[in-house]
Amino acid sequence: MNIVIIGGVAAGAKAAAKVKRLLPDSSVKIFTKDSHVSYSSCGLPYYIQGNFTDYKTLLVRSPEEFKASGVDVYLNANVEKILPTQHDILVSHPDRAELVQYDKLIIATGARPVIPNIEGINNFNNIYTVRTIEDGIQIREKMLNSKKAAIIGGGYIGFELLEAFSKNDITTTLIETNNQIISALDEEMSAVILKRFEQIKNKNFEILTGAKISRIEGIGSDAKTITLTDGKTIECDFIAVCAGVKPNSELAKEAGIQIGETGAIKVNKLMRTSIENIYACGDCAEKTHIVSGKKVWIPLGSTANKEGRCAAMNAAGVYCEFEGVLGSMVTRCLNTTVAMTGLTEKEAQSIGFKPVSVVVNKYDKVAYMPETDEITLKIVADKITGLLLGAQAVGSIGADKRVNTVTSGLIGHLTVEQFSRNDLTYSPAYSPTIDPLLNATQILCNKLSRSC
Repeated sequence: MNIVIIGGVAAGAKAAAKVKRLLPDSSVKIFTKDSHVSYSSCGLPYYIQGNFTDYKTLLVRSPEEFKASGVDVYLNANVEKILPTQHDILVSHPDRAELVQYDKLIIATGARPVIPNIEGINNFNNIYTVRTIEDGIQIREKMLNSKKAAIIGGGYIGFELLEAFSKNDITTTLIETNNQIISALDEEMSAVILKRFEQIKNKNFEILTGAKISRIEGIGSDAKTITLTDGKTIECDFIAVCAGVKPNSELAKEAGIQIGETGAIKVNKLMRTSIENIYACGDCAEKTHIVSGKKVWIPLGSTANKEGRCAAMNAAGVYCEFEGVLGSMVTRCLNTTVAMTGLTEKEAQSIGFKPVSVVVNKYDKVAYMPETDEITLKIVADKITGLLLGAQAVGSIGADKRVNTVTSGLIGHLTVEQFSRNDLTYSPAYSPTIDPLLNATQILCNKLSRSC
C-alpha cells in the first residue's frame, strides 16, 4: 500500500511513524514544505528565552531516522495539487516536479501565522512570526543583539515571548487589540494576570490592551517605530507578530474536499474527509468540542499528535475514533501560570447554556510552607443540569494540576455535585487541607442549591 502524508511537525510525523509500525511492508512518504520534518514548535519560545541553546534539542526525529524506519521524507517539497480521481498529488521540489501516486492520503498541512493588515508590516526584515525552527533561530539571534522589542498580539505565544524577552533584559511592549490579554479567558481571569504583573518589581515591559496599530515605520530594512491610532509611538529594535494562526485548508478545498464551518478541513471521528481514502489531522482539521458538541478549531500540539495517530490507524485499517477536544491549555509568563479547559462562561452563554460560576482566590499550599503563592480559580457549570462545563486558573505553577483534574470530570460529563466528591491528594507542601478546586466546587454547589 502507498501511503502519502502532506506535512510533518506533529500530526504528519506522528501519522507516518504509526502507520509504518502498523503496516511495515507499506510505502510511506512525507512531503513537507519545511526544512525540518519533526520538531516541537511549542518549544520555540523556550529556545528563544535560552532555557536551552541548541535548537536541535527541539528536533524529535530527523529524515535519516525516518529513513532507517522505512519512511521516506522529502523536505522543501511543496504539494501543488491533490488529484483525487487519479489518486495522485503534484509535488514541486527545488529542482523538479513530479506526480506521486497514493492509495491513502493523510493531509497534515498545519496552520500559518495571521499577518494583520497594518501599514508597513511587510516592509522590514526585523519583523518575525513564530512558527518554524528558522523563525526561532532568527528571533533569538536578533534578541541577543537588541535592547527593545515589540510583540503584536497577547495570546499564548505573545505571552510566552514576553517572558523570553523580559528575562533577557529586553525592554518589551506587548500590544493587544482586544481589551484583555489571553482573550480565550473570561475577562475577570485575564484581569488577574495583569494584577499579578503589576506586582512585579522593576519590570521592564509594558502591556497595552485595546490598542490599535496605525502603521510601522523604519529606517532602511529595519522597523524602528510602531504608531498607534491614538498617536502613541513605540520604539523597537525588532517586532514579533503573534496575532494568531489560520488553517492551511486551501489545498484540500481546491481538491473538492469539504471545508467545515470554522474554515478548517471537515473530518469525522475517524479523521476521514469528504473524499474516500483521504484523511486530515492536526491544525488543518476541524474538531468537535466534547462539552458543547459544536464544531471548533483549536490548534494545539497535543491534539495534533492524537489526531495523527488516529488518522494513521484508520488509514491502515485499524478502527480508531477521535472523540474531540476540550480546548485544554496551559502556559506561563513570569511566574504566572494560566490554564483552562472546557467552556468559559461567555462561551457557555453564547451557545445556549445557563451558566453559573464561582471564582475563588486561595493559597496553593498551606500558608506556613515556604514559597506559597496564590491561585485564582474559576469553575463554570450549567444551572439547569448542574453539569460541569469548564475551569480556568491563574497563579502559581499548581494552577495546571487543578485544571487537569477538571478535564476528567468534563470527559465523564459529571455534575458539580458528583465532581465535588473527588478524593484529592493532600500534603502541606502541595495543597491546603481543602484544595482550592474542592473549595470552589462546594461553593458552586451551594449556588446551584445542591448539597455536597
